[in-house]
Amino acid sequence: MLSKIWIQCVCGLTILIQSVSSAPSVIQSGVHDQEYWYEQARIALRKRLQYATDRRPHAKNVVLFVGDGMGVATATAARILRGQRLGKRGEDHELAWDTFPAVALAKTYNMDAQIGESSACATALMCGVKTNFETVGLDARGRFENCFSSFSSRVSSLIDWAQESGKSTGIVTNTRITHATPAALYGHSPSRYWEDDSKVPPASRKSCKDLARQLIENDPGRNINVLLGGGRRHWLPKVAHDPEQTKEEGRRLDGRNLIDDWARDKKKRGLKAEYVWNKGQLDKINPNQVDYLLGGRIDHAHHYNNAYRALDETLAMETALLAALALINPTETLIVVTSDHSHVLTMGGQATPRGHPILGPDSKVSDIDGQPYTTILYGNGPGYATPRIVPMNTTTASDDRNQVHGSAVPRQWATHGGEDVPVYALGPLATTLFTGTFDQSYIPHAVAYSACLGEHRLRCQGIDNYTAPQVTTCVAPEVSSVSAAGAPVVIASSVMADDGTRAKSGAGVFVPVTHLLCLVMLEFAVT
Repeated sequence: MLSKIWIQCVCGLTILIQSVSSAPSVIQSGVHDQEYWYEQARIALRKRLQYATDRRPHAKNVVLFVGDGMGVATATAARILRGQRLGKRGEDHELAWDTFPAVALAKTYNMDAQIGESSACATALMCGVKTNFETVGLDARGRFENCFSSFSSRVSSLIDWAQESGKSTGIVTNTRITHATPAALYGHSPSRYWEDDSKVPPASRKSCKDLARQLIENDPGRNINVLLGGGRRHWLPKVAHDPEQTKEEGRRLDGRNLIDDWARDKKKRGLKAEYVWNKGQLDKINPNQVDYLLGGRIDHAHHYNNAYRALDETLAMETALLAALALINPTETLIVVTSDHSHVLTMGGQATPRGHPILGPDSKVSDIDGQPYTTILYGNGPGYATPRIVPMNTTTASDDRNQVHGSAVPRQWATHGGEDVPVYALGPLATTLFTGTFDQSYIPHAVAYSACLGEHRLRCQGIDNYTAPQVTTCVAPEVSSVSAAGAPVVIASSVMADDGTRAKSGAGVFVPVTHLLCLVMLEFAVT
């Protein structure tokens, strides 16, 4: 029987950081290319595997949840909020990932940036290679907006590794499918902004494909089974009107309708494919009769210093994780919960009593100006004001959803944070592989080792890269009710809008979870 998981997609907005091209280069001499980061991952793996008493267990399924922008302060505040919503004081509550046996920290810097940016962080997290600010799917030889530099710097991703191992794959995103974070799973571009050909400089259009074209024409994109997300404007020509927002036109200058091209390609290859663009159409899809599916969209918080929605979306990700945990067997499934980068949210107060509303003001006013302040503040962003902004002291009123918390430095949008982000893991080899502090680029290699993917694909046949060939093969994991049938799926989700509009809430999606490699990402932003 085909088991399914319901994931309620939560929306958000990634606001772009200004280019740092004018800053002096601080990259040390030497080429930090793909092989450099692969070797760094091998070293990190060896350090951890030396403590393993049994290296044979392997993950048949992998579920990777990425809370885009979820730093430690966000996780702590969300934990307290969940407890308070349950009528408790909150501090002693546990979120689902708090119970995982393995906890580590990941460094989120980019090759040329101290504070991580979405596309470069996603490349590290999905491809196992640190790269330059605002480039995607390339190693450090790729240069921003330099088309030629992308030819020799392309790197493979978890989706490539999964497809090489015979797994079906998919991307489910609550933003544009061509946005920086999901694009790292299939795309290779010297600019995260090259989502359609109108974004590509004229001189580069003949040599470098935009991300939408790469998705339907190149491997691994053309072989991805499930594509659910937004950004239809990047698939349609300028002469075409959007079927849902009829006043909006497409943005492609080449005259192509990539949705039609996607359907023709699947028909030519004898594959059963369907295109849907609303919940009603999605609900009618029979997953047993469709090999390929194209559709979807959802919506946008931390960048607007909106703590309510940021924490609310963190708890929505926990709800999705709980749904997954109810359907999988942890003896055969590796679950990893992490973030691509942090945000500038802080949490503090003076003698704040237990159970104090996490979204409210501290119990004491400032001893300098006598003004109140919230326990949750931001280092920079739109919440700067004199006198200070102090949202209402409540966690339930709908009017509070869009309230902005105070910030120390005025900015149109808050920046990302640069501190390490948490990594929580459960499943085969989790307590061996996910320990200590490591570069973010180590994570997909650790996942690959556990699941026998990529350069570790022969490990489950007894050929371990780090030991002599084993006499026995990998221990056969206990079979659960969700691993007996169905196709493997990779899911990825992130958030961002490239215009000033706010997206509507969208529907969740059903996803098969057998033989699963699952990537789920949420960005913390505001509708």
